Amino acid sequence: MADSDTIVDAERFSPDVPARPQAYDLKGSGALDWGMQSRLARIFRPPANRTVMLAIDHGYFQGPTNGLERVDLSIVPLLKYADALMATRGIVRTTIPAASRTPVVLRASGGPSILRELSDEQIAVSMEDAARINASAVAVQVFIGGEFESRSVHNMTRLVDESQRYGIPVLAVTAVGRDLTRDARYLRLATRICAELGAHVVKTYYCAEDFDTVAAACPVPLVMAGGKKLPELEALTMAYRAIEEGAAGVDMGRNIFQSDDPVAMINAVSAVVHESLKPRAAYDQFLRHAV
Repeated sequence: MADSDTIVDAERFSPDVPARPQAYDLKGSGALDWGMQSRLARIFRPPANRTVMLAIDHGYFQGPTNGLERVDLSIVPLLKYADALMATRGIVRTTIPAASRTPVVLRASGGPSILRELSDEQIAVSMEDAARINASAVAVQVFIGGEFESRSVHNMTRLVDESQRYGIPVLAVTAVGRDLTRDARYLRLATRICAELGAHVVKTYYCAEDFDTVAAACPVPLVMAGGKKLPELEALTMAYRAIEEGAAGVDMGRNIFQSDDPVAMINAVSAVVHESLKPRAAYDQFLRHAV
């Protein structure tokens, strides 16, 4: 208890200085609760609010993907270079060091393997368990145009409802089926539906034409999916164009962990996203640092 003899009248009220509003300027996030904003700020690096996510959740439906056979050997050394890690709770609990400072975007939907209809997903993780893991966000697949479209949308909206209770943002991943075209018209449809129904962040694919209209029509941050493995210069060019056309970041997996030098590649991607480095310059950086 404080000694009353040492208590003096406070004087530093600065009545002539207006209170400074602490606005959070991530797209579409200004009205969110403080805890939600705080978690998003872990993922999207201030002040530019961009992110380089490292996606390693492929095993939840593909099994041990090339490059992810031993996550402890291939991925853990990359954690310090990523702004966020997208992973399953099994990998987080068994393999990711608890001392890691890299925020986790937790895969929260799943069910079928690559041998079955992929859109037949269910919610696979409760929001309570996501909080127990200390996830900064949860990720759910949404299959617009897929056989189980309505179920996947309902999976997302259920998590959005729970997210308000726990203060954990929901990242909707727009999945493109085998028979669907990744053009701007489809991507505008899929991303807007996710945002309209409450997703706080949307991950989607890049399209060469009119991607800027996809980003403009989405009222929350749009993160570009890396997709299949590309030659490094092509992957860096795709990332650069996506950022220039309105994406708030990239979520790359195979284009990083299947690269000949994953450390050099994630650093080159980060230079594109956070420093607006041109693709050729980023590729030259990759070549200089590649082992």
